[in-house]
Amino acid sequence: MHSREEKLEAFGRALDVMDTLREKCPWNGSQTNESLRPLTIEEVYELSDAVLGGDAREICKEVGDLALHVLFYAKVAEEKDQYDIADVLEGMCRKMIFRHPHVFGDGSGTPMSAEEVAKAWELRKKKEREGKTILEGVPRSCEPLRKAFIMQDKASAVGFDWDSPADVWPKVDEELGEAKEAVGLAVKKAPGRSGSPSEVSAEHAEEEFGDALFALVNACRLYGVDPSVALGKACDKFKRRFTYMETEAGARGLDLGKMSLAEMDAIWDEGKAKGL
Repeated sequence: MHSREEKLEAFGRALDVMDTLREKCPWNGSQTNESLRPLTIEEVYELSDAVLGGDAREICKEVGDLALHVLFYAKVAEEKDQYDIADVLEGMCRKMIFRHPHVFGDGSGTPMSAEEVAKAWELRKKKEREGKTILEGVPRSCEPLRKAFIMQDKASAVGFDWDSPADVWPKVDEELGEAKEAVGLAVKKAPGRSGSPSEVSAEHAEEEFGDALFALVNACRLYGVDPSVALGKACDKFKRRFTYMETEAGARGLDLGKMSLAEMDAIWDEGKAKGL
């Protein structure tokens, strides 16, 4: 591992590289916060994939790509005389010190559990936002599955949660039942709603499916399961089995589009039996 001096030297070199790119490269010089935003989101997902893959070298590379974006935003702001990388880092340090009195000293000398730290974190964040509600800190552009998890986690941090994980299942069953019921309203107008029957029933079904998904995400959280990771693995498994079915059907001279569901299920089960 590198010494502190080497780390600081590497950081200085990164700043020099960013300054040079911004000055001499037409593409880098033309970037704005708005043009960087979708690229940053892409980099975050690539880092996420690397973490799931467990390859340290790949993670290192993706962390570097994300660090470049941090420098990029700071450089763009510096050119506008708004802030620079020093402001970014100083702000981060102040925030972490304020939110960790049990580490940097609050005078009490009282040790805290991980749960107490999480609760204090949310309360201090709320204090920083000067009267804003806890859930206002959830990013609006966050993808819905992750947003549901973050919202529930923040609510839990201040005590709004089930007494035990098992308590969530009746709620999951209730929401799934309401989703099933909503689907049955395909040609019947829901009481007290305006609009055509089809419009009303579709809107109602959407609402109930949303509630069911929200409850399932809550169950995942309570049992220590990341819903995004779990769903991602389910997608990967479906892809493996469907691709096997498609490939095998072709190898046997069968047209997937003309096969019966039973015929497709038979090949699907073959792939499943092979551990796909």
